[in-house]
Amino acid sequence: MGEEETLAQHRSSSFAAPLILLLVLAFQFVSKWLDQLKKRGARSDKEIQLRREIKQLLKEASSFSQPSTFAQAAKLKRLATAKEKELANYQESQSKEIHMSYDLYVKVLRILKVVIYFVLICWFWRAPVAAISQQLVQPFGKFLSWWTGGQSKNNVMVGIIPWLILSTRVSKFVCGLFK
Repeated sequence: MGEEETLAQHRSSSFAAPLILLLVLAFQFVSKWLDQLKKRGARSDKEIQLRREIKQLLKEASSFSQPSTFAQAAKLKRLATAKEKELANYQESQSKEIHMSYDLYVKVLRILKVVIYFVLICWFWRAPVAAISQQLVQPFGKFLSWWTGGQSKNNVMVGIIPWLILSTRVSKFVCGLFK
């Protein structure tokens, strides 16, 4: 009767394994997306305007190539240098602000991930998440069936902790493919 109950539990939770994998994959994609946004940063209108002004000043300064216009060229180059310093200061302040906001999002995502993983572990603690043919996982059967009651006929019952570990590794690999 114990084996029949295990198979009945498996049938009732047959969608658990793919849903957990999709959930872990979603967390991984959101985390990677936040990291890319943090690295790339956002370009503001002020930054674009400063870059345009610097480019224009340097272009004007290079057009003054005569000895009589050297003073004008030097003045424009100094203005461009001042604008570059202003741009660097602006970018530094913006990057600090961006990093602080993204760090908050990353912390919230981590806390949410921990809470959801904890709920999943509590929910599926002794119940199998999936059943896999024993021949497919021959050397790893005991590891995969950790805390689920072992095997049923020719199937290995996969526990939640090994499934979360496996799902995390697979999702990191899949996210690595989408660089």
